[in-house]
Amino acid sequence: MMVPLVLMGLGALAAAMAPRLMSRSDWVDREPVLALWVWQCVVVAVLLCCALTMALTAAAASEAVRGNVFAPAPHGVVEAYALAGYGAWAAPVALALASGAVWSAVMLTREIGRARAWRRRHREELLVRSPVLPGEEPSGERLVVLEGDRPDAWLLPGASPQLIITTAALRRLKGRRLDAVIAHEQGHARARHHWLLHCSGALAGGFPQVPVFAGFRDEVHRLVELAADDSASRRFGRTTTALALVELNEDRGVFGPCPSGLAQVPQRVDRLLAPASRLPVGRRWRLTAAAVLVPVVPLLVTLVPALRVLG
Repeated sequence: MMVPLVLMGLGALAAAMAPRLMSRSDWVDREPVLALWVWQCVVVAVLLCCALTMALTAAAASEAVRGNVFAPAPHGVVEAYALAGYGAWAAPVALALASGAVWSAVMLTREIGRARAWRRRHREELLVRSPVLPGEEPSGERLVVLEGDRPDAWLLPGASPQLIITTAALRRLKGRRLDAVIAHEQGHARARHHWLLHCSGALAGGFPQVPVFAGFRDEVHRLVELAADDSASRRFGRTTTALALVELNEDRGVFGPCPSGLAQVPQRVDRLLAPASRLPVGRRWRLTAAAVLVPVVPLLVTLVPALRVLG
């Protein structure tokens, strides 16, 4: 009976405290890739707490489930969990958590469906704006140039990611600055950032009252841009990448007194022009190891009764 209660307590604690701790950390903007890793480990830990609690309470409520959950376990392990003492609350808890799992799957499916519809719509628009000429075979070109009066560049993710860039951007961005914009979008494609955006959006949309999921979604949208900026700046320099951001966005009002929805761009430019030093290698390794341990804790808590019997 104690194991599910401890797991629920750990999950609630992580869901409530992780966003506060991350917001107070001074290294997040300096190490966006590491910050994304920490966020993923925390979210996985919360989901593990829910999944393990669901498995144990379902095993306590149903002998059929118990047989499947503890099928490979040696004799005596089931008795160590004292499933009979969970009481009448086991079935409702298991049902509630199972409903949450189904709802998460539904939200993720909806998020992926929306993304596919968005990509399909944009690919159709590309065919209209850049039609296939007579005798030309349609192909998934990695780079598509469109006629446009506004400088713009964006990535169309998918099995064959496409980088879309307008002729206005080609006219405005020259040399290494154009290369920096392309490297930024390639950084998104290599890291599969769109999957992080799908998962964070699904969790936050399905459970808006859970602080860790809302914080995960908000931070993912910001950190993937910082990570892509760093990817471009490592190849072409921070000043070049910052100037490319300015030239690409200066006509959108983001640097004025009333910034638009791209209000993060000035902060990204400032970060590139006045970079803070990276964390020491040792501290980066320690934070990485600590993040890995976060989802390990619920697994260890779950295995404690079994380890006592086997020991």
